[in-house]
Amino acid sequence: MGSRVRVWLNRTYAENVFFMDQLRSNPQHRAVEIHATHGDADSPVLAAADTAEMEPEGLSPRAYVEYALDMCARRSVDVFVPVLHQAAIVAQRAEFAALGTALLAPPSEAVAVFHDKATAYQAVEAVGVPVPPWWRVRTEEELVAAVELLEAAGQRACFKPAAGAGGVGFRVITRTPFSLMHLNGFPSPYVPLDLVVEALRAADEPVDWLVMPHLGQPEVSVDCLTGPDGRVRMAIGRTKNGRRRGFTLDPAWIEPATLLAEAFGLHYLSNIQFRMYGDEPVLMDVNTRPAGGLHQLSQCGVNAPWSAVQLALGEETGEVVPPFLGQDYTVVSGPRPVRPVSLPSQRTELPVPTLSEVSVPTLPAVPAQATEPAAATPVDATASAASAQATTPASAAIAPA
Repeated sequence: MGSRVRVWLNRTYAENVFFMDQLRSNPQHRAVEIHATHGDADSPVLAAADTAEMEPEGLSPRAYVEYALDMCARRSVDVFVPVLHQAAIVAQRAEFAALGTALLAPPSEAVAVFHDKATAYQAVEAVGVPVPPWWRVRTEEELVAAVELLEAAGQRACFKPAAGAGGVGFRVITRTPFSLMHLNGFPSPYVPLDLVVEALRAADEPVDWLVMPHLGQPEVSVDCLTGPDGRVRMAIGRTKNGRRRGFTLDPAWIEPATLLAEAFGLHYLSNIQFRMYGDEPVLMDVNTRPAGGLHQLSQCGVNAPWSAVQLALGEETGEVVPPFLGQDYTVVSGPRPVRPVSLPSQRTELPVPTLSEVSVPTLPAVPAQATEPAAATPVDATASAASAQATTPASAAIAPA
């Protein structure tokens, strides 16, 4: 058993509680001490960490780098997994290395390419990976022109921010007039074109959107593990078709993902997403960070977070090949603890109280935000295990996308 590894996760998404779980359950039985920081006191990553702190608000990217350098020095951080201000942090990799901290993130050049989706699509096409037709729009005239071109080709238009993560800001254009249909049931990504045009006319500044055809399923999200030498050690696809999820090693998805990871130096953990344009897989997005659903690869006998930490520490993993592909599954939400009212400085193990001992404080009702997929559960499984945590006084639901 080697020495203790200290890992820091800065402000990140709730699903990374599973990332933390996998680090602790590493196959080498190595002791791992996890530090977490966040701007939301009720983020479950704070409760899941061994030590936790609130992050200062209002820092510029450079000021945040100074804060991060100080944190790594004070906490003797071995591996830092940056999500917030990733671009500014990786630009100062040498400063972190001087403190003995390895950054689990790609080089600044790769982060810059994939921060802007238009730049990314141009770069990806240049290495031979297909992308869907796309238009960068900033005005109502450009939006309408792009929508009309797609509709003339018999396709449905959608748009998303040129820079951004996940599905934030994604909408599908419809010509259906706004009516009670749009107000019934759950909120929908479909939005009438006339309302979008009206919003653009009223806007104080231009938007920066990409318009493209609404791509078909399946969606395949390839999780890649790439060493600092630029060689891919792992590439496993997670498929999504409606509620059903699964895994794939089909070369149609794996080969272009591997090409991109190696061509652009997507070191450590990246996530490369494809969908169908007609009969052809095309690139949808590239994330230069671990995906929220990365932990689902445990269904294939793979612990990708720990392999990435090993590479960051200079330890060779060899090729990471899944010993099997897990069965198809779906995702369901489940409870995770949140911190007590005053932030603990150290994670402690407490006995689970009986129902008669529980005193539940009155908290404001705030709906949980849905982000990336949560825990993986086989399709034919029940959710009865979730009730085992029902006695926890405060918990946060990890909701599926």
